[in-house]
Amino acid sequence: MEHFYLIWNPRRDGTGAMAEHIRDYLEMHGCTCAVRGGDGGAGGAHITHTDPQQVPAETECVITLGGDGTLIRAARDLAMRQLPVVGVNMGHLGYLTQVGCQEPDEVTQMLDDLMAGQFQLEKRMMLKGTVRRGEEILKEDLALNEILISRREMPRILDLHLAVNGEPLCRYQADGMIIATPTGSTAYNLSAGGPIVEPSARMMILTPICPHDLNSRSIVLAAEDTVEIEIMGHDNEAQAVAFDGGAAERLKVGDRLLVERSRVETVMVKLHEVSFVDHLRSRMAGR
Repeated sequence: MEHFYLIWNPRRDGTGAMAEHIRDYLEMHGCTCAVRGGDGGAGGAHITHTDPQQVPAETECVITLGGDGTLIRAARDLAMRQLPVVGVNMGHLGYLTQVGCQEPDEVTQMLDDLMAGQFQLEKRMMLKGTVRRGEEILKEDLALNEILISRREMPRILDLHLAVNGEPLCRYQADGMIIATPTGSTAYNLSAGGPIVEPSARMMILTPICPHDLNSRSIVLAAEDTVEIEIMGHDNEAQAVAFDGGAAERLKVGDRLLVERSRVETVMVKLHEVSFVDHLRSRMAGR
């Protein structure tokens, strides 16, 4: 690889200096490295989205500096470009980022490996979610981790009707519902008691949040399945839907969320021959 695009999160300490180090190192070795974020961005430090049209056409790899959220945001914004993404973790814990800023030698080795072609590419499944109110489409978006229906500020129980492939399955009374990808299985899904899934798998995981039913458990479905969740009950102010933790869309009774596998996938750079089990163990140990 010779052409890179760097996205850094100005809210994380040290990202500006690390961005300069990476850009200088790549350019010193004859590569190009365009930068977005902070002073290097098209619009300054308050930008949270990446405009695909601002990414140079010759870009071969996107490097993110921040945490899992920075990588996920970049992956969603650039999904249609199908650019490989690799992340440098500027915090303490990251399941998606490949190397940590605490070890400068690891960052340098990552850059050397990218330039030398010493890596593999791994495709990750994404979800497409469509919110409908009658025949009107209110929102349509992609998610790499999860699509979340949750209650808003009021401590009220949500009433959700779940159908799979057009067939009614069950009705949940809970604080919310997570529809996760295998990549997102180690995020909110894990905190809510859902199963951990190998990230390159192809399936959907449905996990209720604090279900008011002793028998409620996660449901794992095939990637080809289509899930529809209808908002039931009588309260139009209780719930909202969010994609990968982004801005929430308010839902009313009768609104429907349709979730299916997206035709586009996130391309992740895999630098080391480390098994998912080893990676998971190190992250759970806080390393």
